[in-house]
Amino acid sequence: MKNLFNLLIAALMITAVSCNSNNKPKDSTEAATDTNEKKLDAKDSTEVVDDAKYAVEAANGGMLEVELGKLAQNKAISPAVMKFANMMVADHTKANNELKTLAASKKISLPTTLGEKFQKDYDDFSKMKREDFDKAYTDYMVKDHKEDIEEFKKEANDGKDPDLKAFANKHVPILEHHLLMAQQANDAVKNKK
Repeated sequence: MKNLFNLLIAALMITAVSCNSNNKPKDSTEAATDTNEKKLDAKDSTEVVDDAKYAVEAANGGMLEVELGKLAQNKAISPAVMKFANMMVADHTKANNELKTLAASKKISLPTTLGEKFQKDYDDFSKMKREDFDKAYTDYMVKDHKEDIEEFKKEANDGKDPDLKAFANKHVPILEHHLLMAQQANDAVKNKK
């Protein structure tokens, strides 16, 4: 009887552990999006929910820019890449703080940590050898800034919240400058080889 009881307890523990593994906690970006949808769906239109999604994605992307910039400050070999990384940390920290203040005034929840995809990207960069880092980082920054510019332009043109539209519009030229600097850093890395 005692063995049967122990076996039953063990089976219940295995079931509990396996059930909990399917209920993986959401990452910070998913949690912020879900919170915003619950808050905003009840009282606002789909357009406002779309503005909140933009804010969440912009915050997530901004955090990645800062974290990769900090990583580049330690891993980069090229002076052009280091200069670019310093700009990323300074400019995106400022933009992130501005977005946090704006989101708080709108009662929009933002992520506090990188989303899973961006965390994986960061982890991949952190494992790179220094001699491989500069090219991979600048390639990524060129691609990422092209995507960011499109998203910010979309919000600036199609967003419904006037303050978020203004934020996006203000940052499009900054992102375009970042893209130009990323391309120049990328060229410097390619020409060095």
